[in-house]
Amino acid sequence: MNETSLTALFILLVGLIMLSGFFSSSETGMMSLNRYRLKHLAKTGHRGARRAEKLLQRTDQLIGVILIGNNFVNIFASSIATVIAIKIWGDAGIAIATILLTVVILIFAEVTPKTLAALFPEKIAFPASYILGPLLKILYPIVWAVNLLTGGILKLLGISPEDAATDHLSREELRTLVNEAGALIPAKHKDMLVSILDLEKVTVNDIMVPRNEVVGIDLEDDTDTILRQLRSSQHTRLPVFSGDINEIKGILHLRSVSKLLLHEEVNKAMIMQLCQEPYFVPESTPLNTQLINFQKGKRRFGVVVDEYGDVLGVATLEDILEEIVGEFTTDYAATSPDIIPQDDGTFIIDGTAAVRTINKTLGWKLPIDGPKTLNGLITETLENIPDTNVCLKVEGHCVEVLQIKDNVVKAAIVHPRKRRKRSVTK
Repeated sequence: MNETSLTALFILLVGLIMLSGFFSSSETGMMSLNRYRLKHLAKTGHRGARRAEKLLQRTDQLIGVILIGNNFVNIFASSIATVIAIKIWGDAGIAIATILLTVVILIFAEVTPKTLAALFPEKIAFPASYILGPLLKILYPIVWAVNLLTGGILKLLGISPEDAATDHLSREELRTLVNEAGALIPAKHKDMLVSILDLEKVTVNDIMVPRNEVVGIDLEDDTDTILRQLRSSQHTRLPVFSGDINEIKGILHLRSVSKLLLHEEVNKAMIMQLCQEPYFVPESTPLNTQLINFQKGKRRFGVVVDEYGDVLGVATLEDILEEIVGEFTTDYAATSPDIIPQDDGTFIIDGTAAVRTINKTLGWKLPIDGPKTLNGLITETLENIPDTNVCLKVEGHCVEVLQIKDNVVKAAIVHPRKRRKRSVTK
């Protein structure tokens, strides 16, 4: 064989190795594409994304055409390398060609192209789709036959293509995706998205204003007292009840009261005429359900009741929105009357303070699957009602009972959880 023929064989071998690298990188690039980003790019009109998405709709055909091309090229390259080696080294060239070609293909046609494709899948997959699409049409009969045989083998093994995992994300997977988004999503937006996903885990009972903190109009009070309360109220809506909040009569919107206050003589009957029917909410209603119910009923205020119909508190649309976007005040710790920071780093916390509020305000992780208030958390931990000031630990926080009244913890001093110091060994 003359030098011209040998040079031509070398050129052909290099071309085959390059083709092998193309098929290898195409396979990794296609399989490494982010399917959700791919769908987004395809919807925005990206041609390469559209072609890649179309190819990935039939993964078996895509893998079939890539592997057929890759195996054909590798076998052809092996034959050419053997011919060249025999011409150069004689019979020993067979072993030499096997070793050299294995190293060359491993480095230049497998590891390097696949690593590059894994790092930059879009830059590899989108251009490759322009070649793989027509190639699939040309080799379709062969691909169809191969897939038919492999499909039969899979069925014998009890595997069906319909059993393959879909691209749908579960709630927990979506949560992980949001948390791992890094700088792509601002931290505040991450918190909001995760809060939305957690809405069904939180019930109305968790976010309601308890009945002992509900501000309302008691019809048993005299008219002057009621009018003073209406003029000084900081709330937009007030429940109206008779003697006890369980005897609730309606909900009064202060906007409708403004004209009423201009009258010289105002009586309770006039106030009752302005009241709306109370809207009752079961305490176990998930927040995502209640948010939809508020929207459907065009309501913003609900009276929370237990299974016996007793009033437990009130819940508003604002309370649910705060679960998503956070407190509307800029510094809740500074404005909350239930949590008072001290100079030594401790906090005096009211016993009626909700555990969820404490966690959100101070960034702690007190247990929320049990009692709803700090008083309940303390009594559950002690397994009795303390009759004197005691000190206990709750989830690493030192809690000192400060005041007890009527068998209820009125206030406690809570120390922040101490971080463990890392020991340094020399």
